[in-house]
Amino acid sequence: MSGFFAFPLVIFFIFVAPLWLFLHYRSKSKTAQGLSHEDTQLLKTMTERADKMQRRVETLEKILDAESPSWRER
Repeated sequence: MSGFFAFPLVIFFIFVAPLWLFLHYRSKSKTAQGLSHEDTQLLKTMTERADKMQRRVETLEKILDAESPSWRER
């Protein structure tokens, strides 16, 4: 019966465990490096677009406040 479990354990420790550890620590090192240059540029672009959209919403709210003061209550 112990031979039944020994073979899968040997296979696991020879092939699966080292690959698992390698991939685990490789992903840890990638996350520790931070954002790439492309990610930083994308984040900057998205922030600029969000700021622009926020300004547009504020402008629309001002227009609606002037033309229909009770629009927020509906």
